[in-house]
Amino acid sequence: MRSNPTGRQIRFGAELRRLRERAGLTATDAGQLLGIKQNQVSNMEAGRVGVSAERLRTLARHYVCSDQEFVSALVDMTGERGRGWWEEYRGILSAGLLDLAEVEHHATRLRTAITAHIPGLLQTVEHAREVFRQVVPVLSPPEIEHRVSFRIKRQATLYGDTPTPYQAIIHEAALRMQFGGPKVARAQLDHVLSAGERDNITIQVIPFSAGAFPGSGQSIYYSHGPVPQLDTVHLDQVHGPIFLSDGTQLAEYQALFGRLEEMALNPAESQDFIHSIIREL
Repeated sequence: MRSNPTGRQIRFGAELRRLRERAGLTATDAGQLLGIKQNQVSNMEAGRVGVSAERLRTLARHYVCSDQEFVSALVDMTGERGRGWWEEYRGILSAGLLDLAEVEHHATRLRTAITAHIPGLLQTVEHAREVFRQVVPVLSPPEIEHRVSFRIKRQATLYGDTPTPYQAIIHEAALRMQFGGPKVARAQLDHVLSAGERDNITIQVIPFSAGAFPGSGQSIYYSHGPVPQLDTVHLDQVHGPIFLSDGTQLAEYQALFGRLEEMALNPAESQDFIHSIIREL
């Protein structure tokens, strides 16, 4: 039994629970259908024990789930083995950060909207290091370097043979924040421009002139799963990340991104806008 299931394992269990509850069955009912005890069902739904593909398909039949694409996506999750690269940071960084890397690794598409910072997947080493120097409580030099290296390794999801499609909607305020001074800021903006030239990366800017916009007080990160039901919203909070997966919440954030896209400059205009900020440095 897993004493500390990962965020993805917990999410898998939560989806099993949702299927059972929609079928109007109790954990005891589910256990009787499978020939196991109620506490075993509870452990499955808490992500503490694994579930075989065969047992999952049996549960889906009992729960009268006809969405075979969704069931297949869950089956794929049961077949995952091995440890991701982020596991080398377990015990060094918070479990929430490791869960974020795991979500990114399995995402089919990533979208972020951010006001005060350059998105983590687009940060240079120097910029990231300066960001972590401002963390409260203050981090020690080794802690800063662990966080920097973790952030840079996360960026691998945007590169390689099958890079994940990525959209970043960045407010002008974030582009004008000079973490580390003009030299670091200029290199950071050049890096954002370079990233925006990649086929899988879309950069859009919301200028100050756009006025008020929805979600202005949040940093929002939307990870698309293999099916919409497995999408995840990540909200970056002072005390650690929060992950949302409720269908109503997902729909709200999808609508929010739609409005932000409408308000933002298109990619070509955004590139020109960033160039103008660089010239002012």
